[in-house]
Amino acid sequence: MNTLPTVLIVDDEVRSLETLQRILEDDFDVKTAENVTEARKILETDWVQIILCDQRMPEITGVKFLKQVREQWSEVIRMIISGYTDSEDIISAVNEAGIYQFVTKPWHPDSLILLLKNAAQLFELQRKNEILSVELKMSPSRLQSAMDQKRKRLRDDYRCDDQIVRSPESGMNHVCEKIRRVSPYDVSVLLTGESGTGKELAARALHYNSQRWDQPFVVENCGALPDELLESELFGYKKGAFTGAVEDRAGIFERANGGTVFLDEIGEVSPAFQVKLLRVLQEGEIRPLGSSQTRQVDIRIIAATNRDLEQEVREGRFREDLYYRLATVTIHLPALRERRMDIPLIAQSILEVSMGQLGKHVKGFTEEALACMQAYHWPGNVRELQNEIRHMLVMSDSELLSADMLSPRVLQAAPEEDEADLKVMNGLDGTLKERVESLEARILKECLIRNRWNKSQAAKELGLSRVGLRSKLERYGLEKIEQLHESQDVVGS
Repeated sequence: MNTLPTVLIVDDEVRSLETLQRILEDDFDVKTAENVTEARKILETDWVQIILCDQRMPEITGVKFLKQVREQWSEVIRMIISGYTDSEDIISAVNEAGIYQFVTKPWHPDSLILLLKNAAQLFELQRKNEILSVELKMSPSRLQSAMDQKRKRLRDDYRCDDQIVRSPESGMNHVCEKIRRVSPYDVSVLLTGESGTGKELAARALHYNSQRWDQPFVVENCGALPDELLESELFGYKKGAFTGAVEDRAGIFERANGGTVFLDEIGEVSPAFQVKLLRVLQEGEIRPLGSSQTRQVDIRIIAATNRDLEQEVREGRFREDLYYRLATVTIHLPALRERRMDIPLIAQSILEVSMGQLGKHVKGFTEEALACMQAYHWPGNVRELQNEIRHMLVMSDSELLSADMLSPRVLQAAPEEDEADLKVMNGLDGTLKERVESLEARILKECLIRNRWNKSQAAKELGLSRVGLRSKLERYGLEKIEQLHESQDVVGS
């Protein structure tokens, strides 16, 4: 059974037909025709994927013939070959006959073979697309069922607060309770908090526990685009509204009709654009760029910001009326440093996801590594923690992720119980000697952790003798931490 793509060559010059057949026969099933009548007979009896037709023939031009082919065998990929490069011929070929390629003589064999292979791929893609289109038309109920199942899985994933990892004493508990209470009501919500605290996750929980859960949820980062692009993204535009607008396009507000739009970094939009957003919230209508008509939309707005919008309002950078429209309910998400008790659980959750994504598996973290992570202040919040854990996993060569694999900035963080030392370092109290000793203890601990408590390496790095290092460990009580580390190594082994 022949599996090569079938190419029909139509040319009134016999020598040209023979040359083309000889060049193409290794890669294609080649059919030849010296005139249009022969070509039609082949098209009626054989499954032809590509026609390569000469433009100048005595009875009819190649473009006119391929125009007829387009009407009767529209799926066939049509190509013209000609020694004449009249621009009018090329334009006519493209417009009238839907020509895929205009091949000029003299042609290079390798280039011609590559063009025909690309044409064969295009034919196959068109055929698969037709099959899918038929399937879609024949089984709408099955597709609807599959879509409903996916929506249900999404809703289950974000059921109230299941995706927000936290401990029983977490500072996130009141946030999750507020999300649970607010979700069913069709009001605007403003989510506040530092970057990386999980505002988009909270927005999804609000949507999938609302009455709109089976409608679209669309995200737009308002801080990533200038006003002009943001307006076209949100409101859409009409053909010709600006350079590059070659067709009408519906905006996010229109595409999300009936659902929820999450506007992240809302505090970054300009005062001029704030007026346009206010109209959407007040009137529920939009006007695409280049259009004179407005359109009604039914959407719920959830906005998020890492700015203090009340302060922005007082200083005149954010419209007061827009603020109150957005902040019917305000939910503040605490920073990771305000929920240190959650860090071990969040770290384990991130590790499990990362192991699945990277295809690398470990047993978990050492207690020392978790203690260091809890001591660090995480200015980048969960995103920074995620990046740190993925780095540890990639670099790991043992079953447990240990503290020495953490970045220096995490290792050098003061533990929570050293709050008195922090006051000393901040100059609030303490003598010069006390401040220097506090700093020295912290340097010793970071160096030992990084060197996996190898005292010889640490002493060499710090320019100390082993006896001198041992004396300092005793003075600062670090030998107890060393013993704990050694006991964990025994358990981990």
